[in-house]
Amino acid sequence: MSETYITGRLRLMSGTEVQSPVDIARELAPQIRAQAATIEAERELPRPLFETLADAGLFHMALPRSLGCLEIDLPTYIQAIEELGKADASTAWMINQGGIFATYAARMPNEVARAIWVDTPRGVAANTPAPVAKAVVVPGGYRVTGKLGFSTGCRHASWLAPHAQVLENGHPRRLEDGRLETRYLFVPVDAAERLDTWHVRGLRGTGTHHFAVHDVFVPAERTVLATAAPLLETGPLYQIPRTLVFASGDAAVALGMARMCLEAFYELAGTKTPRALEGLLRDQPMVQADIGHAEAHIRSGRALLRETVRETWEALTRTGTLTLDQRAALRIATTHTLRLVIKVVDIIYNAAGATAIYDGHFIQRAFQDVHVISQHAQSRRAHYELVGRHWLGLPTDETRL
Repeated sequence: MSETYITGRLRLMSGTEVQSPVDIARELAPQIRAQAATIEAERELPRPLFETLADAGLFHMALPRSLGCLEIDLPTYIQAIEELGKADASTAWMINQGGIFATYAARMPNEVARAIWVDTPRGVAANTPAPVAKAVVVPGGYRVTGKLGFSTGCRHASWLAPHAQVLENGHPRRLEDGRLETRYLFVPVDAAERLDTWHVRGLRGTGTHHFAVHDVFVPAERTVLATAAPLLETGPLYQIPRTLVFASGDAAVALGMARMCLEAFYELAGTKTPRALEGLLRDQPMVQADIGHAEAHIRSGRALLRETVRETWEALTRTGTLTLDQRAALRIATTHTLRLVIKVVDIIYNAAGATAIYDGHFIQRAFQDVHVISQHAQSRRAHYELVGRHWLGLPTDETRL
């Protein structure tokens, strides 16, 4: 894909030219990096930084062009997220989570999506993955109740989207195919209680807290089926299963962070003399071999992710659909990239010695961040089995591809 696709000016449906998100991410990176310690300590983005990122359009990159937004292509998107990951993993993670959840706008009436993401100043919606809330059917909509976790960015969101099982006449409602009906219900942030629960060792700045809602009325039009909502937009981005777009962004975050972890190690290796050894850290044969492996891992992961994303996008723009083979390829590319990045950061952490154990050192923060990423569903080693079964012609859970 031509680099002109990635940098420079991009055109909206209105004809307005806007700066590429990759360039925006690079320009804002020093500002983000300068606040990384504060982001980690406060367990959320400072409000002025969030506003800067929102005003730059980074949370709206994937919103439809019909809403006046960019509807970014996936190859450009992962490069923008990688640049943000170089600045701060928590910031990049929060933008990816909020930005890709916003693709539900492609499955909602235009005027409803506009009210949530565009007409609301700095409109960001924070969701929760598991459908643990209950949405009781009432005239005109639903009344939703529940305590929900893993809501990345909820401290800065304008809307919270509890994921709920729908109950009608006291019983779970089912879709036509027999599955339980679950919905996201968009609740103004003032109608919910945000809870302080994000006490973790890595990705601290994402502010991935719990929130609670109690018997909140949500009109039917401000909800969307979680898994079966029909597409109302035709763009290629929305043809990709959302889990794979999330995964592509997650892998890009990790790649950016790992690259800066390597850069931090190169600086350390040129100044540190390990205790009881002769010469600098960079002069040690074991360290030299470690760095060879680390560079091979990160470059392999980056090449695999970019090539697979490019091939996915080209197939979509040519045919309008993705085959299961193509989905399997994107699943394994994202998972393998994430697993390679975990290896890279572990190599660097071990090679850096005691220097890397201190709070405030970039390698320490990267080590903590990557091991939270390693526990995320997108990093599951079970994906190797999943994709292997598909390519061997065995029955496979297609919803995970």
